[in-house]
Order: sequence, then C-alpha cells, then structure tokens
Amino acid sequence: MTTDTQRPRRGAAILRTALRRNLGAMAWGTLLMGLYQAGETAFPIALGLIVEHTMRGGRSLQALALSIGALAVIITTVSLSWRFGMRILQKANTTEAHRWRVKVAACGLQPVARDVDLKSGEVLTIATEDADQTADIIEVVPLLISSLVAVLVAAAALGLADVRLGLLVIVGTVAILSVLSVMSKRIGSSTQEQQARVARAGAKVADLITGLRPLHGFGGNHAAFRSYRQVSTEAKHQSITVAKVNGAYAGTALALNAVLAGAVTLTAGWLAFEGRITIGELVMAVGLAQFIMEPLKLFSEMPKYVMIARASAERMALVLSAPPVMTPGSERPAAGSDLELDCVRHGTLTDLKFQVKAGEFVAIAAYQPRAAADLAAVLAVRVPPTAHEGTVRIGGRALADLSVEAVRQHLLVNPYDGEIFAGTLRTNIDPAGTSRTVPEAVEASLLTDVVALHREGLDYGVRDRGANLSGGQRQRLSLARALAADTDVLVLHDPTTAVDAVTEQLIARNVAKLRRGRTTIVITSSPAFLDAADRVLVLDDGTITADDTHRNLLAHDEAYCLAVAR
Repeated sequence: MTTDTQRPRRGAAILRTALRRNLGAMAWGTLLMGLYQAGETAFPIALGLIVEHTMRGGRSLQALALSIGALAVIITTVSLSWRFGMRILQKANTTEAHRWRVKVAACGLQPVARDVDLKSGEVLTIATEDADQTADIIEVVPLLISSLVAVLVAAAALGLADVRLGLLVIVGTVAILSVLSVMSKRIGSSTQEQQARVARAGAKVADLITGLRPLHGFGGNHAAFRSYRQVSTEAKHQSITVAKVNGAYAGTALALNAVLAGAVTLTAGWLAFEGRITIGELVMAVGLAQFIMEPLKLFSEMPKYVMIARASAERMALVLSAPPVMTPGSERPAAGSDLELDCVRHGTLTDLKFQVKAGEFVAIAAYQPRAAADLAAVLAVRVPPTAHEGTVRIGGRALADLSVEAVRQHLLVNPYDGEIFAGTLRTNIDPAGTSRTVPEAVEASLLTDVVALHREGLDYGVRDRGANLSGGQRQRLSLARALAADTDVLVLHDPTTAVDAVTEQLIARNVAKLRRGRTTIVITSSPAFLDAADRVLVLDDGTITADDTHRNLLAHDEAYCLAVAR
C-alpha cells in the first residue's frame, strides 16, 4: 500500500475530484435522466395536442392510432431512460463511495504518517456515512440538470401557448430557488455539526467496548455509561435540530412548488376563459402544472443535498489532508538483517542501547511495565522516528530512511492485547489467506486443543473480539497469527500472561524451535521464555543493565531472581 501524497485539502476539492473522475457516467446518466424528464414533460403536451386535434374534428382511426403510438413511445422512453439512467448513476455513486472509504481507511492504517486528531470511532463514521454522502454528488448533479431540463421544456411549451405562462414558470422557479438556497446553508452547517457529534458518540462507544472488562473490574462502568449518555444526548439534540431544519426546508419547498403549480393552473384557466388559449392548450397547461411539481421538488431539494455532500467532504478532508507527522523513507531493509537501538530516549527509555544479530532469539526482561510498552511502541513504529531521540536501525539502515510498509513487512511487533476479529480461527490466524505456515503456527502456539474441540476445526466461528473464547485462547490465537506471518524479525510482548505455567513452558520451546534461524525478541518476565532465549537483556530504569543467559543471571543477580521468580 502506498501513501497518497497528493490528497485534496478541502471539501470542495474532494467534490471536484469525485465529479471529474465520473464525468463519463454522469454524462450518460444526465442524458438518460434528461430523456426521462423530457418524456414526462411530453406526456401532457401530447395529451393537449390530441385533445386539440379531436376538438378540431380530426377523429380518424389513423390519427387515433398515431396518437396511441406516440403515447406508447413516450411511456417506453420514460420507463427505460429512468431504469438505465439510475443504474448508471447508482453504480458510479457506489464505486466512488468505495474509493473514498478505501482512502480514509488507508490513512487510518498509517498512524505514524498522518497527524489526525480523531478517534477510531470518528474515523469509522467518516469512512462510512461521510464517504457515502460525499459520493451522492454523483447523482445530485445529473438529477439537477435533468430537472432543469424538465422545467425549461415545460416553460417553453407553456410559452408557446402564451408567453405569460412560460414567464410565470421561469420567474417562479428562480424565486423558489432563491429562497431555498438561503435555507440550504443552514442545513449544511447543522449537518456538519451533527456528523461531528455522531462521530464523537461512535468513538465513545468504541472506547467503552474496548475497555469494558477493566471498567467492570473497578466499578467504573456506571460513570462510563453516564459519559456516553451525555455525548449521545448531545448528538440526539443536534439530530433533532437537523430534522427540524430539513422539515422546514421540505415544507417550504413543497408549499412554494404548490403555489407555483396553482398559479400556472389558475392563469391557464383565466386565459382559456378569456379565449386566449384553446381547450387543448388548457389541458396541456393543467397537465404541465401538475407534472412540474415533481421536477420542481427534485430541483429545489438539490441545494440541500449539495450542502450535505459538501459538509461530509469537509469531514473527510480532516483525515485525508492531515499534515504528515513524518515523511517516510523509500528504502527497504535486507532480509536477515540485524536490529540495533542506539541511544534511544522515549518516555521511560533513557539511553537504551542494544543489538540483536540476525537469527538470534533474545528475551528482554523489563522490570517496569511502562518501559516494556514504550519499547514495543518504538519498535512497532507507533512512535515516529522523529519523535524520539537516538536511532533504530535494521540492517544498518535507520528506521527513518525506510518506508513504513517495508518495515512492517520485515518486522512484526505482536502486542500483548492483540485484537481478535469476528470470523473464524483460520481468518484470524491468516487474514490474507497467503500463509504457508498455519499448521506449524497452530501447533507452536498450542492452539491445537481449541481446534480439536470443535468439529469445524480452523473454520470454527469466532465472535467479535473473541467473545466466545477464553483469555488464554485469545492470547494463543494472537500468538498463532504472529507466528503464521513468518516475518524476518518478530517481537512478542508478553505473549503468554493468560496461560498456565505448563502450557507456557511448552509454548516457549515451540516458539524457539519454530523461529530457529530467524530473529526473535520476546519482551517478557516469563521464566519459560527467558530460559528458552539465547540470551537475556535486563531493562531497568529505561536502559540495559545486564546481558547474559537466564541461568547465569539467576545464579549471580539477586534483583533478577526477585523480578522473574514465580
């Protein structure tokens, strides 16, 4: 996945991009929807002409057949043009929404490359609702143009009967749009605020779900619920405000359209009564007055949808145009490279310096849990290289000179709280479906008992966040996923804290055997992993204070014995 460095920086630019790359679909959609509206307009005109012809004595069967054939052509045109026009526009709309969702998701998956002051729940809302509403502009523009075509055709037809009728339609349409354009601005600002509050509520839900177990543990679930209720109530009140504005807009539009249609009907009746238009023209005028209600309604609603699309595009611009935290390099680390930290300072890490040679199995015994978390964050590139002092090198190349994608393909840091996704055991272990070491990873992580417990085996269904698995099963599933990735450098952070001592001993031996010849670092206080490692680095007060085998440290380092003894 490559980083898109030329992202649009404003909502208007996003809308222009969406319109520009869908010009072909929009052109065809506009043509077909224009034919639909023209056919709808032609129907009352044709009826008026038929009545006019009949009133003048043209009652031949041939003329009747010709009239029926003309109406059949109009109805067929209306039906087919609507069907295929909307199919083209909705396909383009759906495709464009998908493109923006992928772009937003790509930014969310590169946290070190983009500085976004939004929570994951807010980004999720932007990637779904805002992407869909932005893509609606693909349908809005063709419908706006086709509605304008219908109004102009109706005005021209009425103008041929009497100029005053045509002018009445044009002047009335301009007046209606002038009033509604003012109201649509309020809709745009209200909708943008609503989307922001709904996104905040979604972010709060995501945070609560993530921390549900700890909240129950110390009794904070009630306070958390009150916090969410407050955020949700704010979103509800704003949604009600938007609904009121939309209701006022729709009601005003309907009332104004009805007034215009009524004015056209009454004017046509008065002109017919005065003898200035014929009965056939009166029938046409009344039919058009009723017909233009639909295109006028559609035409008058378009400014609202444009403002909603603009508001959603502005929300997407928050993510897509966020200033970069760092500019990733373009180099790639060589396979089988060393890993070196040179005087790294970040958080609790102070002058951290060590080297792990290619193929080594090294354990890091961190006396302070915070130091272990800071080290894992630096190695996982969750902290940009520019945000800490010192240098991290892979194969002699500084991390800042390497692309983020290349680093993640070469070096995998598996966190102690790895996420479990809804799906199956297999899709959690091998999400891409490309790993060739799934059986070995399952065996090494001792996930075999979970697989054997169910008839479906690896295809056993897993609920969201592994709700139907125990803590130890979730941890072993996460470990199996890390092992199946088969990366050159693997960093495991407390991989077996939720399993018993016997299982932990077997897993440590299995991991050491499976990873033989490839670089493996385990940040842990587990005696089993410390003993399985080629050597142990002691991380105390943010720096390496000892470097030896586990058994030598047990024999000569009293502080080490107290820290790791169980």
